[in-house]
Amino acid sequence: MEILYEDNHLIVVVKPPGILTQPSGTDQENLESQAKEFIKKRDQKPGNVFLEAIHRLDKPVGGIVVFAKTSKALSRLNATQREKKFRKIYRAFVSGSLPQEGTLEHHLLHEHHRSIVHPDGKKAILKYRILKKQEQTNLIEIELHTGRYHQIRVQFAHIGCPILGDHKYGSDVEWETGIALFHCEFQIEHPISKEQISFQISENQYPRAFRQFL
Repeated sequence: MEILYEDNHLIVVVKPPGILTQPSGTDQENLESQAKEFIKKRDQKPGNVFLEAIHRLDKPVGGIVVFAKTSKALSRLNATQREKKFRKIYRAFVSGSLPQEGTLEHHLLHEHHRSIVHPDGKKAILKYRILKKQEQTNLIEIELHTGRYHQIRVQFAHIGCPILGDHKYGSDVEWETGIALFHCEFQIEHPISKEQISFQISENQYPRAFRQFL
């Protein structure tokens, strides 16, 4: 269990690509169950461990996940997100050509385990900037302003720049682990102290496929 931060109210861990964030009712491996088992053994808790993710990452996506350790913290952290008192930063490799920086705004409709751009959908907004240009790909940094289903993946695919390895949304490139999208920074208001706290991934915590290009 790779822990970035922990106190009595929350625990912040790094999710590897390829596992679910939360249980799905199947026997698939998931980060929440792993974290509960870790805490139960470490703290020698006799009963159940309360732990719930305040946000999810798609199965093929790695990076920061924040878990509330109490119902009070969960309620307050969820309220903070509804009030958009957060900052979520991702890094991704995308194919195709795009301007140095920009804002993407679409309406996304969630249907059949995927999302599509559709006028009847919910508004989805993100900002991005290119960190490094390569011959056929770009390393970009993304600031997410809304949290729609598969948002980053759909919006970049829609403009002809799918995330590498994301075959679901049009990439024809193979990627070593999952897809080339990683949640690398998260800033949020602490549920008790109300201070702004920030969590960041260090370079050695990225998957190997990312590290060789950073």
